[in-house]
Amino acid sequence: MSTFRARDRSAAVLRSPRSEVWAALTDADLIARLTPYVTSIDVDGDRWTWRMGTIPVLGIQVAPTFTEVMQLEPMDRIVFTHDPERPDETTAVMGTYRLADHPGGGTDVSIDLQISCNLPLPGMARPAVERVMARVVQHMGAVFSRNLLKHLGEAS
Repeated sequence: MSTFRARDRSAAVLRSPRSEVWAALTDADLIARLTPYVTSIDVDGDRWTWRMGTIPVLGIQVAPTFTEVMQLEPMDRIVFTHDPERPDETTAVMGTYRLADHPGGGTDVSIDLQISCNLPLPGMARPAVERVMARVVQHMGAVFSRNLLKHLGEAS
């Protein structure tokens, strides 16, 4: 087993008010519907357990399930870290969403997240595996963004 990582950082200005963006980003069912590969998110207090469909990675099939501790700072930040009580999970995500009023109206939104995954592959496969992971994360982010804009009524 080796650990592989991918990181995503992005920012956007949305026309929607911060309250609407906040409501969308804290609705687990909506997030699951808007995000490719995510089949469901179960919420138990501040723990969100994400279940994903199968993703092919260099000849193996991965269907991650991971539990995140969600720290919600209303209308400002969402911080998520892997649940330390779930060392059995082979995938973990940590990161932060930040929301702020945009000076010209709307909402500034940024995300910085890192995914780590323990896979039954040799460490020497790291460049290829992390390239695949980066493409999957980029695709998920692009589709999520497009779906979020549509949900908020900002898509044309």
